[in-house]
Amino acid sequence: MSKLDIDFVRAQFPAFKEPSLQGQAFFENAGGSYTSKFVIDRLNRYYTQRKVQPYAPYEASRLAGEEMDEARVRLAGVLNIPANDLSFGPSTTQNTYVLAQAFRQMLAPGDAIIVTNQDHEANSGPWRCLADSGIEVREWEVDKDTGFLDLANLANLLDDKVKLVVFPHVSNIVGQINPVAEICAMAKAVGAVACVDGVSFAPHGLPDIKALGADIYLFSAYKTYGPHQGIMYVEADLAMRLPNQGHYFNADSPYKRFTPAGPDHAQIAASAGMVDYIEAVHDHHFDTGGSLAQKARATLKLQADHEAELLAPLLEYLRARNDVRLIGADKVEARVSTVAIGLKQPGEGVARDLAKHGIMAGGGDFYAVRLLEGLGIDPAHGVLRLSFVHYTNAQEVDKLMKALDQTL
Repeated sequence: MSKLDIDFVRAQFPAFKEPSLQGQAFFENAGGSYTSKFVIDRLNRYYTQRKVQPYAPYEASRLAGEEMDEARVRLAGVLNIPANDLSFGPSTTQNTYVLAQAFRQMLAPGDAIIVTNQDHEANSGPWRCLADSGIEVREWEVDKDTGFLDLANLANLLDDKVKLVVFPHVSNIVGQINPVAEICAMAKAVGAVACVDGVSFAPHGLPDIKALGADIYLFSAYKTYGPHQGIMYVEADLAMRLPNQGHYFNADSPYKRFTPAGPDHAQIAASAGMVDYIEAVHDHHFDTGGSLAQKARATLKLQADHEAELLAPLLEYLRARNDVRLIGADKVEARVSTVAIGLKQPGEGVARDLAKHGIMAGGGDFYAVRLLEGLGIDPAHGVLRLSFVHYTNAQEVDKLMKALDQTL
């Protein structure tokens, strides 16, 4: 098939059959997605049959460890990276904090890092705190009108003092897809490490990290149809250069160096269900096989095309209104289906009104306080965010636009 079978897709998510959610259209996916049945089934199986300490010789423990290893290997296959370069943690926020502490130990006073004000605070705040250790923090600022990051401004910030460049693949407010490969190449040209926050991109398709050229890539499984885990890629050589943050006897393991606390065994094992879902969608639409990475790229294309088809009328609707400020591009090219709008009314209040019409959306600052300030928007006033993914259907987008008419 060349077009996403939306009925098949929705059948893979129990939430669409849940009586309490009937009549509700979900438009706050950027805050956390519905979970696929494959993940739920694996989580249930683990808690029912494998809830023991893994990696011991008895059968239940052996199987528990194998399922955890399976999740790492299969997710790495989708992301096109070595399995040992992938780590799990309780959240992307926690993973970022642990990484920042490792860099704090490795960098020296006078070294510089670059952060942006387009980021969610979780991928900005921990790095900015390195200033307390004498690290120079340089801010790559967004355009105050568009919210975009200009590569020319990055070039002006780069020099041989810069050791790290931290930026988002996609902003959770602007929705624009940043040119990750180009930014990574610019960072590496001055000998800097490129760290990419993929939290707001991954729900729209897990990336080929090797092709992007990132040294570090982070995203959240719970926003990508999975359990509440943070998933992190750290390039092997960099992982071994960074000071170990885990138990000293795990220092030789790249994927254990950044896990200072015991991992959530069941949720790691259930993360393999994210790959089960990708394979199920692929195999339903295509006759050909291929590697996990190839299947993921083909599935991503289906998802992206479907989202673009639904996004176009929503953007057209918002362009036609003179009472909203659409943040980010008003065309579907180079953006994802996370749409934030500034309104005369506080965003949270509008979201509350939309709920009366069966629209589940969010309002506020979404932890992007620096970005809203950079755009001239009072964070306390906030924005309305309308975010959807490939399991959204055209009827729900129509329902959203009618609800906006009634609410605004």
